[in-house]
Amino acid sequence: MDDTSIKPYTPLDPDAMYAELETRLEASGRNFDIGRIRAAYNMAKRAHEGQKRKDGSPYVTHCVAAAQIALDMGLDEDSIVGTLLHDIIEDTEFTHDDIAREFGSAVADLVEGVSKLTLVQYTSKEDEQMENMRKMLLAMAKDIRVILIKIADRLHNMRTMAYQSTDKQRLKSLETMEIYAPLAHRLGMQRAKWELEDLALQYLDPEGYREITNTIAEKMPQLEEFMENTKNRIEEVMHAEGIPCTVQHRIKHIYSIYRKMYSQKVDLSGVFDLCAFRVIVDSIPDCYNALGLLHYMFKPVPGRFKDYISTPKPNMYQSVHTTVIGTEGIPFEVQIRTWDMHYTAEYGVAAHWKYKIGDSATGLKSGDEEKFAWIRRLLETQQESDAGDFIHDLKVDMFSDEVFVFSPKGDVINLPSGATPIDFAYSIHSDIGNHMIGAVVNSRIVNLNYVLQNGDVVEIRTSKSAPGPNRDWLNIAKSGSARTKIKQWFKRERRDENIMRGREMLESEFKHNGITLDLLENEAVYSPLLTKLSLQTIDDLYACIGYGGITATRAAHRLRDEAAHLGTSDRKTALDKVNEAAERREQQAKREQHAINGVLVEGIDNCLVKFSRCCMPVPGDPIVGFITRGQGVSIHRKDCRNYLNQSAGDNEARWIKVSWASQITNSYVTTFTIAARDRNGLVMDIATVLNSLNAKVRTLSARTTAPGEALTVVTLEVKNATDLKYIISRIAAIPGVTNVTRAGG
Repeated sequence: MDDTSIKPYTPLDPDAMYAELETRLEASGRNFDIGRIRAAYNMAKRAHEGQKRKDGSPYVTHCVAAAQIALDMGLDEDSIVGTLLHDIIEDTEFTHDDIAREFGSAVADLVEGVSKLTLVQYTSKEDEQMENMRKMLLAMAKDIRVILIKIADRLHNMRTMAYQSTDKQRLKSLETMEIYAPLAHRLGMQRAKWELEDLALQYLDPEGYREITNTIAEKMPQLEEFMENTKNRIEEVMHAEGIPCTVQHRIKHIYSIYRKMYSQKVDLSGVFDLCAFRVIVDSIPDCYNALGLLHYMFKPVPGRFKDYISTPKPNMYQSVHTTVIGTEGIPFEVQIRTWDMHYTAEYGVAAHWKYKIGDSATGLKSGDEEKFAWIRRLLETQQESDAGDFIHDLKVDMFSDEVFVFSPKGDVINLPSGATPIDFAYSIHSDIGNHMIGAVVNSRIVNLNYVLQNGDVVEIRTSKSAPGPNRDWLNIAKSGSARTKIKQWFKRERRDENIMRGREMLESEFKHNGITLDLLENEAVYSPLLTKLSLQTIDDLYACIGYGGITATRAAHRLRDEAAHLGTSDRKTALDKVNEAAERREQQAKREQHAINGVLVEGIDNCLVKFSRCCMPVPGDPIVGFITRGQGVSIHRKDCRNYLNQSAGDNEARWIKVSWASQITNSYVTTFTIAARDRNGLVMDIATVLNSLNAKVRTLSARTTAPGEALTVVTLEVKNATDLKYIISRIAAIPGVTNVTRAGG
C-alpha cells in the first residue's frame, strides 16, 4: 500500500506528542526557533485547559497533531506556530492582540484567517458556508499559508472522525470531498488530496471502501512482486542508456480506484491499471529520453499520453504521463518528471517553503503571485453573487477541470471545462465581451453556446454598435468571472428596466408562494436584506433581482423569514397578514371541496385524479387539468408540451382549472434529464450529490449520446417544486454538466 494509507489513531499525552514534534523539528535540519514554538504550545495548552476531544484526549493534542502535519508539508516557523494556536481565537478567550503581542502580527493574522465566523447568525447553511469561504479567500489573498493550515487542521480531524456521530461523519466527509480535497488539488498538494479523499470515502461509502481495501490486501503479494520486477527492469535499462533516475511505485489510492469502478461500471477485477510508477530524472531532456525508452520497452496504450511539462496544469503540476502494457499483460501508468517537478507535485505551493527560499514575508518567490491570481478572481466574483451563485462559481472556477485554448496571436488562455466563447471573450476584457457579436473557432463560425475544446483557436468578433449582453448569456457562461461581468453590465446600463423587471419577478414569486405583497411596504422587513446585500433602497433590491444579482425566489424566502423573526407589534402585522391569508385559503378550500392526491379540481368534488407521465408535475408547479375519457382528470404542468399544443384546438373545452391543496404530505414522482460532457466519474458524482441530499431515487440511467456527450435520466420522489429546484441546482453545479431539464417542458 502507498504512503497515504489510513493509519489508526491512538490518543497520546499532549506533552509526549509535543516532545515528538520538537524532535522532528530539530531533525529537519531547518533553522527553527524551538523556544518560540514551545511558547506557542504552552499558550495553546493554557487556552484549551479543560477542553476535551470526542475520544477523551485533551483538546490541545489536536493542535499538536495538526502542527506535525504542517511540518510534514514543509511549512515555515510562523505556520507551525499558527497551527498550534489555530483554534484559540475561535474557542477561547484569547484574542488577535494577545497573539500579536507574543508572536507578531503575521502569526495573529494567520490564526484569524483560519478562524470561522462564529459570531454571525445565518439564515441558511449555504450562507454560512459562503461567508466562511469568503473570509478564507480574503485571508488566502493576503497570505496563502492560511489555507495550508486549514488543510492540516481538516486532515487531522478526518483522521480522528471515527469518534464523531454518523451524521457528523457524513457531513464533514462530504464537505471534505466537495471543498478541501479540491482545494488541496488546486494548490498542487497531491499527498494531502489523496488522503482527504480516502478518509472521506471511508464514511461516505464504507462498504465500497472496505470492498476495495480487502481485495487489494488479498492481491498485494502478487502486485508487490510485479511492481518490484518492473521497477528493477526500468532502472536497469535507464542506467544502461546513461539516464540517472529514481523509480518509485505505488498502488493507486482508494478513491481513484473507486471512481474508476463506478465510471466504467466494473468491479475491482476489471480495473487493470492498479499500479503506478514514477520515474524521477535530473533534467527535462531526460524526461523525454526516458519516455522514448519506456515506449521501446513496453507497448504504449494509444490515447493515454499527456505532456504536462510543455503545458503545466493550473496548479503548477508538471510531468509526462503515459500508460503502457507490461510483459505480463498488465497495464500500468508511468509519470516522468524532474526532482523539482516531483517536489511541486507532492507538496504544491508548500514546496516553496520546504525546498526554496522566498523573498516575501509569506515565503513566496517574487513573480509567484500571478500563480494565485485565481484567488483574486474569485474575490471579484463573490462581490456580485448571493450564496447559491457564489458556491456554484467557486466550484466551477476553483475545482473543475480546465480547458486550454488559443487566441489568434497564439496566447494560451485557460478556462473552466465546459467554457464557451462568452467566457473566452470576458477573460480577455470586459469590453470585448460587452461588444461581442459572434465567435469563430478554428476558422469556423460557431454558436455562442459552443463548448470549447483543448487546442481550439478562438477569435471574437465585436462591433461598436453591439446591443450588449443578452440575459441568456448568464445561463451560457460557465465561469463566475464572466457571469459577474455580465451582471455588472446589466446593473450599470439597464437600471430602470431592471427595477421594473425585478419588482414583477418578486411579486410573482410572492403570489406563487402565497405571501402578501404588504411585506414590500414594511421597511423593517426588507432593510436587513438591503444591508446584507449592501443596497440602499427597495428599488436597488428590485434592480438587483432584475439583473440577476439575487434570485427572486431567494429574496422572497429571505423576506418571509425576516418577517417571521421580527418581534415588535407592527412588525408582526405583515406576518399576521401572511398567516391570515393562508388560513382563509385553507378554510375556503375545506368549505368548498376536498383535495384528491393533493389536487383541487374546480367544480368537481370527487373524481379520479392522476398525474400525467409526459410532464410529471409536483406541488408548486403551475398546473392544469385535462378531462380524459373514462379515466378522470389528468394533471399537467402549464409548460407541458401536450398542454401548449392542444389547449387551443378541438380539445380546448376539456382543459379545466385545478390547483394544489394548501396542505400536502405526499411525495410525488418526477423525472429530469442531465446533459453533460462524458467523463470518468460523472455518474458517481451525480449519485453522490443525490445521496448527500437524501433524495429518494427510483431510477438512474446513463448513456452516451454522441462522442464526448452523455445523458443521465433520474426519476425520484420529492415533496414540492422548491425541493426539486434545489436538487437540480446542486446537480447543475457538478463539473461537466451543461444542462438539466425536467421531463415534458
